[in-house]
Amino acid sequence: MAIYALGELEPSIDPTAFIHPDAVVIGDVRIGPGSSVWPGAVLRADYGSITIGSHTSIQDGSVIHCTDEEPTIIGDRCTVGHNVHIEGAHIHDDCLIGSGSIVLNGSEIGPRALIGAGALVPMRKVVPPQARALGVPCVIQENAVSGLPDEDGVEGYAANARRYLAELRRLS
Repeated sequence: MAIYALGELEPSIDPTAFIHPDAVVIGDVRIGPGSSVWPGAVLRADYGSITIGSHTSIQDGSVIHCTDEEPTIIGDRCTVGHNVHIEGAHIHDDCLIGSGSIVLNGSEIGPRALIGAGALVPMRKVVPPQARALGVPCVIQENAVSGLPDEDGVEGYAANARRYLAELRRLS
């Protein structure tokens, strides 16, 4: 695993979380129980902090960053799809952040909201609870939630993380 301290800033990773050996975690990053960080993901908290809640999946190729003024907070039971970029935003519990989307500084994504694949959430944008944000820049559809990971989907990611913790082995 590529887990690095930066000066006095050290990651804090729950022992039940799965961090793939090809992921990178640097600095003031806190990762909660049952969460997973997949290959090629980078979580870099060099001037601020990143907090990942419990049972949240940060999928392949995603980049999570922060600033000294805007931490990145991702709640419990969230799915952050492949190749997502999140920078200095607050993502509340039970959200789906679609593959290839960008969520910029100061944005707030309400509980059970969905950010569509490839969407751009501009700086300081608020996505209300149970809304969808689709497009570039995103357009908000309130009370339109569908396609969120349900309890079975979240548990599926958690089960996959447990499997990888137990079974992944490098062959070369």
